[in-house]
Amino acid sequence: MDKDTLDGRKIAILATDGFEQSELLQPRKLLDEAGARTVVVSPGDKQQIKGWNHGEWGEPVAVDLHLGDARAADYDALVLPGGVINPDKLRLHDDAIDFVRDFGRSGRPVAAICHGPWTLINAGLAKGRHLTSWPSLRIDLENAGAHWEDREVIVDGNLITSRKPDDIPAFTRALIHMLEERQAQAA
Repeated sequence: MDKDTLDGRKIAILATDGFEQSELLQPRKLLDEAGARTVVVSPGDKQQIKGWNHGEWGEPVAVDLHLGDARAADYDALVLPGGVINPDKLRLHDDAIDFVRDFGRSGRPVAAICHGPWTLINAGLAKGRHLTSWPSLRIDLENAGAHWEDREVIVDGNLITSRKPDDIPAFTRALIHMLEERQAQAA
């Protein structure tokens, strides 16, 4: 991947304790390598959040910006890592749901993997959309009006969804491709 592909595009990664470690760290690394500037945004006032890795607590990750200080309009895209704990906690924060909703309504890319699409339901972004996720979310997404499919990655408008850590390369490529297309259209 060319280091200047994303030319400093600013990407928010919304997460809290219990994010699936690989679903935050690997996309972040790939996006940074493509020239993006990733920013970990989290509710509360913690200086770091802790990942979940193969059934145990994983590495801490520094919080770059507290959610109360973040504005969706300041970013080119949003990444929502999964893990069961992380999106379930985020769904209880009105400001997190508002942040996700603001991205969805603006038309800027929202990329959610694994259990990350749970927040799309609460933000009112799932109805009528073609999505994928970790299989246990299928009924939740269908009950919210989404059309669920078991695929590596699904792009529907500004939404990008994937199922699991094995899908991270395709998930990240889809986000990079969408950002490149938008960059080309703006030029």
